Amino acid sequence: MQARRIARELALLSISQLPASQENLEAQPLQNVVVAAVRTLTSEVQDALETASAELQQSNTRLLNSETRATDVASAHAMVTEAITLTQTAINRLGAAIELPEMVQLANQHDVRTYALEIIQTIKSNRQEIDQLLTDALVDWQLGRLATIDRDILKIAVAEILYLAVPQRIAINEAVELAKRYSSEDGHRFINGVLRRVVDRVRVDSKSPQNS
Repeated sequence: MQARRIARELALLSISQLPASQENLEAQPLQNVVVAAVRTLTSEVQDALETASAELQQSNTRLLNSETRATDVASAHAMVTEAITLTQTAINRLGAAIELPEMVQLANQHDVRTYALEIIQTIKSNRQEIDQLLTDALVDWQLGRLATIDRDILKIAVAEILYLAVPQRIAINEAVELAKRYSSEDGHRFINGVLRRVVDRVRVDSKSPQNS
């Protein structure tokens, strides 16, 4: 279970940076997958810190320009709060970037590599089917407009449920845990809701006459 959990995390963080072709993907050593994941995390750290810095600069400007207007003080306070949140996110991502190679080292590396690449290959090979199922399950949302991390978490869960024989409950629970670690504050609730609808739809489709 530990190896698969790490493999999911690696797949989530590295999928956008690994080659699309199955042949090139299969040839990737574990080191390349880990490096891709760490690059994703460090890129997020840089983006979060840059945004936090901009928020702090804007809040400081508002305070200097008008220290007596309550609206400016309130908006500056909101910016500082957002900057603190972004900085905390950056710290968490940096911690994950440091921890990930050690976690891989302590796990069964063959199992980690095999399952991480299997997840990525499954998503890339069945992209249209996975995307369509998620599109049908989304309510008042468009798949292409979701945050990349949320979209990829959903794709991993659907790939596991449909093609990798992972029990639905386990796939959903693991997706929720990934969302708690990498998504926004309420992301795990959104992920859980979408996947519950996916499972309901899969059950309905499996009982339809053409599948009997």
